[in-house]
Amino acid sequence: MSFVPAVVTSSKKTEPAWWFVFRDDKLLIELRDKAVAIPCATHLESLNLQPIRKQYLGTLDGRPCYSAELAANASAPEGMAFQGLRPLFGLLEENLFWLSGRAIQIMNWDQTHQYCGRCGTPTQTKPNERAKVCPQCGLINFPRISPAIIVAILKGNQILLTRAHRFPPGLYSVIAGFVDPGETLEECVRREIKEEVGIEVGNICYFGSQPWPFPNSLMVAFTADYGSGEITIDKTEVMDAGWFTANNLPAIPDKVSISRGLIDWFVETHQ
Repeated sequence: MSFVPAVVTSSKKTEPAWWFVFRDDKLLIELRDKAVAIPCATHLESLNLQPIRKQYLGTLDGRPCYSAELAANASAPEGMAFQGLRPLFGLLEENLFWLSGRAIQIMNWDQTHQYCGRCGTPTQTKPNERAKVCPQCGLINFPRISPAIIVAILKGNQILLTRAHRFPPGLYSVIAGFVDPGETLEECVRREIKEEVGIEVGNICYFGSQPWPFPNSLMVAFTADYGSGEITIDKTEVMDAGWFTANNLPAIPDKVSISRGLIDWFVETHQ
């Protein structure tokens, strides 16, 4: 499927559209035996749904796409249900899953920027740009994206994995953290590693990136080589950390995340 983002629609109102509809942070899905699908309809009223707000996203294979926000007490139409987004990975087509992530971020941004954060005036949506502008003081707000690094640290044939307090029992992953204002991505890699496990690294190399709509991050992945120091964990963030070989890994994240991509790459290249 090919998605083309846009702010202004040129489609006719009678044309069927994909609807990425949310009640709080749960997505409306059609239930089809063991599969699920995104509703497709000309308008939400045909599903007996009244959106608080809706946002045009663009087109998917030429078909218009919208995100929409429902009231907290809205009921799902017959044959449909509201479901948290992350468990839908592997059930929805992958392009539809990531488009759902785009949709919830834009919906949340629209919901939380109805008023100017500087002077309190109701904002206006810019007609040709994904932005909210204050007609009183001129403040412009764009959708929020929070950059974060995630890094696989290698030492010979071993990878460093940590267990955070928030993880399910037994789960380990690579180190991640949000970028501070004024900080480069590489500086963030070094700082987060030093803070969490107390070691120095070198040879920091870009691996890839992934939008992470839980709620609005952009994960930027790196690999790095161990430089010096002994593991000393920051117990406020990390419960445990250690070096693991490819054939002796603990429980690791599922395939939805780029953290798993880093670990899979390590396994493929170090067996």
